Amino acid sequence: MLITWWYLYLAARSVAEQSKYCCCFSLRMASVLHKLITPLISGPPEPPRNKVTVVGVGQVGMACAVSILLRELADELALVDVVEDKLKGEMMDLQHGSLFLKTPKIVADKDYSVTANSRIVVVTAGVRQQEGESRLNLVQRNVNIFKHIIPQIVRYSPDCIIVVVSNPVDVLTYVTWKLSGLPMHRVIGSGTNLDSARFRFLMADKLGIHSSSFNGWILGEHGDTSVPVWSGTNVAGVNLQTLNPNIGTDFDEENWKETHKMVVDSAYEVIKLKGYTNWAIGLSVADLTESLMRNMNRIHPVSTMVKGMYGIGDEVYLSLPCVLNSGGVASVVNMTLTDEEVAQLQGSASTLWDIQKDLQDI
Repeated sequence: MLITWWYLYLAARSVAEQSKYCCCFSLRMASVLHKLITPLISGPPEPPRNKVTVVGVGQVGMACAVSILLRELADELALVDVVEDKLKGEMMDLQHGSLFLKTPKIVADKDYSVTANSRIVVVTAGVRQQEGESRLNLVQRNVNIFKHIIPQIVRYSPDCIIVVVSNPVDVLTYVTWKLSGLPMHRVIGSGTNLDSARFRFLMADKLGIHSSSFNGWILGEHGDTSVPVWSGTNVAGVNLQTLNPNIGTDFDEENWKETHKMVVDSAYEVIKLKGYTNWAIGLSVADLTESLMRNMNRIHPVSTMVKGMYGIGDEVYLSLPCVLNSGGVASVVNMTLTDEEVAQLQGSASTLWDIQKDLQDI
């Protein structure tokens, strides 16, 4: 009995000493902080003014996040995903590189409260198409995911601009608009901003110039029915169609039309080679984020509501040249298109509407 009490005494003494040590250590730490820094402002810290959230930390989501960080566009970056271990790992990896970045705060959580007060929310989450799965079924599965994501985003950041990247991007941008209740100019799809970048690179490469020196647009669906605006292609104001009236047609002996086919096939080719696409779309999204965050009034081909334009009567999101600023899509440029290009744009809209009209629960 005496031995038992002795052991209890030793255990209690050990706990007391540990507690005393922790208390003294805490006081020493607090003392260092208080000696080092004299606060001049009381109250809670200033909220972020240029916060960006990325939903989904897969390959595309992280490429978007890194591209945005490297452009120094955000004073806070929030990451959200349902896979907690990967989410925490990505957050820690970025935090450990904070010395080399100009974004002072990087946070992550599966709870959407971490996204509060975001100016821009980039949505990359979604499921991939399974072998043999119809496009409608794929979209419907993503709709079910977006029904959880979008209301949470709007709850914590009611004044945000949502940039949808998940595919099929045009349909899911429409779904986001419906689920969010936000005005259409604050719901944007990444659309053909990347398609146009691919087009400009491939065309410029054939001409031996930098991609920024070739001007050309891909409009419509981000996908197989995208519309190359051959009538507007130019270099330094020189319209290529005046040099080759058959450019982009089946009668073109130089077969420039093949360039658009390469644009459409680009993603399939990259996926075949490396398993996924991420860097180009990440850079594209950062470019859009810059125009929005910095109120630049730059023109991008992004997915927006096109009902009433070019004879399109259905509520669909398609890519047209849009002026982007801090309010979202400020305006749409009325391009002078040929009859054939307008018909192709209408066909692109019909393709998307055929999928949208059968969606459930939006």
